[in-house]
Amino acid sequence: MVLEATARALLRRLAEEQAGSRVPSVVAALVRDGETVWFGGRGRVGEERPGEHTQYRIGSITKSMIAVLVMRLRDEGRLDLLDPLDKHLPGTPIGDVTIAQLLSHTSGLTAEPPGQWWERTPGVPATALIDAMGPESARHRPGRRYHYSNVGFALLGEVVARKRSVPWEHALREEVLQPLGMLETTPRPRAPHATGYAVHPWADVLLPEPENDHGAMAAAGQLWSTAADLARWAAFVGGDTGGVLRPETVAEMREPATVEDGDTWSRGYGLGFQLARHSGRARARRLAGHTGSMPGFLATVWADPSDGVGVLFMANTTAGVRADLLTDLLDILAEHEPPLPAEWTPAPVDDDLLELAGPWYWGPTAYACRVLPKRGLALTPMGSQGRASRFAAQADGTWIGLDGYYAGETLQVVRSDGGVHLDLNTFIFTREPYDAAAPVPGGVDPQGWR
Repeated sequence: MVLEATARALLRRLAEEQAGSRVPSVVAALVRDGETVWFGGRGRVGEERPGEHTQYRIGSITKSMIAVLVMRLRDEGRLDLLDPLDKHLPGTPIGDVTIAQLLSHTSGLTAEPPGQWWERTPGVPATALIDAMGPESARHRPGRRYHYSNVGFALLGEVVARKRSVPWEHALREEVLQPLGMLETTPRPRAPHATGYAVHPWADVLLPEPENDHGAMAAAGQLWSTAADLARWAAFVGGDTGGVLRPETVAEMREPATVEDGDTWSRGYGLGFQLARHSGRARARRLAGHTGSMPGFLATVWADPSDGVGVLFMANTTAGVRADLLTDLLDILAEHEPPLPAEWTPAPVDDDLLELAGPWYWGPTAYACRVLPKRGLALTPMGSQGRASRFAAQADGTWIGLDGYYAGETLQVVRSDGGVHLDLNTFIFTREPYDAAAPVPGGVDPQGWR
């Protein structure tokens, strides 16, 4: 748990939001290293203060959970992210868009379904939704730009249902929610839950908002959850996956697939996760998670995998909560209780890797090679010029690039009578600049350095 002074500062920020934005009730929580370290609630749900187990509607955070189901199908080999939608859900007018484009909102598909505003009306089955779609459902060329689409995730929910032969909410409960212990996350509300309200803009009075089963569109934003459950979800987004997905798959979901705001790049989207960059008072952060809004409710969950921190809020108001509430809570935590660096301890290194540690040269450019855990390697330029990458060991004795220019490229250690060199996708690294004993592309001038 956080210190008393930290808790007071966090609660004050939450209280300012509830009072200043005129929110009927709001809850918030902070997660560090997988554990809830602070929870706060303000306002009233009925006659009670909202607690960690009070349900609120979480809106489009539902989309991230649908994305996890899709990625589980991908990891099982049941579909490929480059598959056209028509391969798994034939009959739509946008069957040529890929699963990845739907996950990243780059399909060009319309934002909303045909008919009345779906968020305030009862839904229709998936077959009726698909039948109502026409050529006008495509607003942009697939892959051209970011264009948020609720319809896209409704279609992904139907893909999951057809691949699993059960409704997507059943698959979600069995494959994700129960393994993570998120037993308070449900498609419809259960007591105790908040009622969704609109707050009058010029008077302190409330108007109840409708709540319906949205049928095919439910996959875009129907779920209800609690602060306790969303805290576990924040840890999941940060990499504590509980066996539901490989951490590498969740990291892939957090990679930017598109930028929402052009040159600013403060908001983007991965595969089912919204992304945000925040220049905090204590440190800069890259956040992953999702916002959520439905009539009567707002919610957001963010995780920063770099230091194992997550944050969330839920409120029962149609509009009003400021976007900086959660980043302010993160800043307060970082200022009052910055995380301690992990203790350094020595670790054994295999002799063949120890031999590789130290300086290498690509032409005249000096690089440092460091040995990482699990037989990993890192190549980093010693000066200001060059391309840094980390590499993961493979079963065949090679290494695969994890990031930077060499992401996905193969690094091989080549030993011969002339010594040892590194072959990185045709780039040759040697122990001396332009070592004549190594197969430097184009050869080395026989007269040498002069």
